[in-house]
Amino acid sequence: MGKSEATCDCAVIHEDILNHVKSEMLSDENLGSMAGLFKIFGDSTRISILSALNCHEMCVCDLAVLLDMTKSAISHQLRVLRENNLVKFEKKGKHAYYSLADDHVREILDVALEHINE
Repeated sequence: MGKSEATCDCAVIHEDILNHVKSEMLSDENLGSMAGLFKIFGDSTRISILSALNCHEMCVCDLAVLLDMTKSAISHQLRVLRENNLVKFEKKGKHAYYSLADDHVREILDVALEHINE
């Protein structure tokens, strides 16, 4: 181990802390769901789509032009985002306009941007 790595050489177990953390930890089901959500955010194309929709609702055709992708590729990513409740769509005539599903999605994007800009 390098000198810059932090290690704990103590042999004392802090049971009060362990008990507190165990009582506050998320269930395995919630942890799995959260990990799945972060996987969805782990794709740069999906983040690009969410970022665009954070600015304005858009149709598949406009997203395809904006991101220089096929409509089919955009539709596939939008389906993944929709299945995970991150985007929604509204039919207006022959067009479907996509937008962020709710303010929680916007908040996740804002907090992520704030974190990387620290």
